[in-house]
Amino acid sequence: MSHSPSPLLRVAGLIDACNMRLGQLCAWITLFLVIGTAIVVVLRYGFGIGAIALQEAVMYGHALVFMGAAAWTLQRNGHVRVDIFYQKFSGRRQATVDGVGHLLFLLPVCLFLGWNSWDYVSNSWSTLEGSNESGGLKFVYLQKSIILLLVGSLALQAVSDLIKVGYRIAGRLPEAEVKHG
Repeated sequence: MSHSPSPLLRVAGLIDACNMRLGQLCAWITLFLVIGTAIVVVLRYGFGIGAIALQEAVMYGHALVFMGAAAWTLQRNGHVRVDIFYQKFSGRRQATVDGVGHLLFLLPVCLFLGWNSWDYVSNSWSTLEGSNESGGLKFVYLQKSIILLLVGSLALQAVSDLIKVGYRIAGRLPEAEVKHG
C-alpha cells in the first residue's frame, strides 16, 4: 500500500513541476542567446549590417532567462546565500530560517514588485507598446510582462516552499522531499 501525499504537498508538487518546466524552457533560451549574439556580431562587424530586431530579441531572451528561471533556481536552492551558520543547522532549523526568509523577505518583495510594476505593464499592454527603434520588435509589452512572470513564479515557489517548510518542521515531510525539496 503506497502512501499518498497530502493535498498540500500535491499543490507544492504541482507548483514545483510548473516552475521546473518554465525554468527548463528558459534554460534552452540560452542557446538562442549565444547564436543570436554571434549573428549580430558577425553581421555588424563582418558585413556592416545592423540587426535591431535580432538584438532586441536577444535582449528579450536575456530577460526571460533570468526572470523566468528565478523560481526554478530558488526551488533548486541555487541562489547565492551566505551560509556560514546555516550549513551547520539541523534540517528543522534550516527549514525555519527558510520559512522566515520567505515570509519576511521573499513574499513582501514579490508583493512590492507586483504592486509597483502592474501599472507599468498594463500601460504597455493598453498601447501594445513597440520598440522605439526603426526595425525593432513590436512586442515591448510582452517583454515588460516578464516582470509579472517573475513575481508570479517566485510567489508561487514561496508558497510551495512554505508548505514543505511546515511539513519539515513538523517532521512529516517524506524522505524524498527532504532530499529534493
